[in-house]
Amino acid sequence: MKILIGYPPTESEKGIALLSQNRQFQWFSNASYLYPVVLGSAASLLKFKGHKVKWLDCVAEGINWSEFEKIIKKEKPDLFAFETKTPVIKQHWKTINKLKEKFPKLKIILMGDHVTSLPKESLQNSKIDFILCGGDFDFLIDGLIDFLEGKIKKIPKGIYYREKNKIVSSGKFELKHNLDELPFTDRSLTKWWLYQTEYNISRKPYFYIMSGRDCWWGKCKFCAWPTLFPKFRVRGVKNVLDEIGELIKKYNAKEIFDDSGTLMTGKWLRDLCKGLIKRGYNKKIRYSCNMRFGVLNQEDYNLMKKAGFRLLKFGLESGNQITLDKLNKGVKIKDIINGCKMAKKAGLTVHLTMIVGYPWETKKDALRTLELAKKLMQSGDAGLLQATVLIPYPGTPLWKEAKQKKWFLFNPLDYERYDMREPVLKTKDSRASEIAAICGKIYTIFLTPQYILSRMLAMRSKDEIILNLRGFKAVLGHLRDFSLKKN
Repeated sequence: MKILIGYPPTESEKGIALLSQNRQFQWFSNASYLYPVVLGSAASLLKFKGHKVKWLDCVAEGINWSEFEKIIKKEKPDLFAFETKTPVIKQHWKTINKLKEKFPKLKIILMGDHVTSLPKESLQNSKIDFILCGGDFDFLIDGLIDFLEGKIKKIPKGIYYREKNKIVSSGKFELKHNLDELPFTDRSLTKWWLYQTEYNISRKPYFYIMSGRDCWWGKCKFCAWPTLFPKFRVRGVKNVLDEIGELIKKYNAKEIFDDSGTLMTGKWLRDLCKGLIKRGYNKKIRYSCNMRFGVLNQEDYNLMKKAGFRLLKFGLESGNQITLDKLNKGVKIKDIINGCKMAKKAGLTVHLTMIVGYPWETKKDALRTLELAKKLMQSGDAGLLQATVLIPYPGTPLWKEAKQKKWFLFNPLDYERYDMREPVLKTKDSRASEIAAICGKIYTIFLTPQYILSRMLAMRSKDEIILNLRGFKAVLGHLRDFSLKKN
């Protein structure tokens, strides 16, 4: 079968769509394309199974609708599969309908957290052929194609489709797949060079991997990814190390970002670190990942540094303990402060992520988050941060609570407004413009003399100088984005 996989043109005057591998969608002024790990794995698995596969990320490649149609006309694929997110789902329904009108024989598959939460909705509003539910797109699309080609008699569980003009389901999706059985992602097939623009990666070429799907904690009320991965699975340490070795050998990789929702800890992490050291990869690459506060001790941080780790991305989320408890974060404010200090002592860079716009928080509460971030950044205990407006995606516990308590500022089905250009939920005493202003104010921490001095004192290499210059450009872009939101 001939398969086209990637992303269709997704355009707006608001900016560039950050669609791939983003847990929360945004339109950005400065392009930053993240490598879509599971979708890349799907394309690679299909190629490995003998199908003719073409990777087409129209967003990253800057392909408009006219060019996109020409590609489909030329390639004549049997099937087009792509991932969607809540803020662009209505645009993608129109995309599907236009494609089916122009190419009626083309089968179209849609996947992602939004359609996993509301699978029937897209079948009711578009001419889509199949909806894949859950995060194992790679295994599921492979099984679906086997069914379509008559290789298996039963359609895999987790798929919605039409049968005699009725919407039917093959059953609840299952996350029982062994991740070690997947072939390593074919980075040439999936055009790795398109995804080299992220500002907080220090060295190029860099590559995204996922050693686990997705977060072993998986309880945060605002996060959509537990919708895709309600059951956590981790790859074997040897399997991860072998993939890293291939990236070094084939592509001269200089840095790895492990985009598991939270990197596995305990013996698994210690074995990974020891393996990186034993194989000498710690001298060839830098390793970065997502991590949780309150689970590592100083010995762990020290070992990670020795193994070549550079940056740890932590979800601070809020400077208010009540909010952390409401979100089921499972951490204390003291864990955040101590974790930053231990990571800094080990020589690791801490990247904080935080959110404003909680419906139960006052303006004073939001400013408390700003003050905690400022304290950590200006002391040098944290090196980077990003701030976002709270967006409760469909299917999350927070979305369900917001509907029940009538927190939404507009009709919750106005999906295009879930794009961080404006708050989605009511707050206690803040206007929408004030929430965006607080987000922007958080980014001004980068411009304070105390922060600049702490970063200058921490710089030890040419890579770090380049990284900080790139980060400064990104900060200006964020300030511009939030300035637009405020207006």
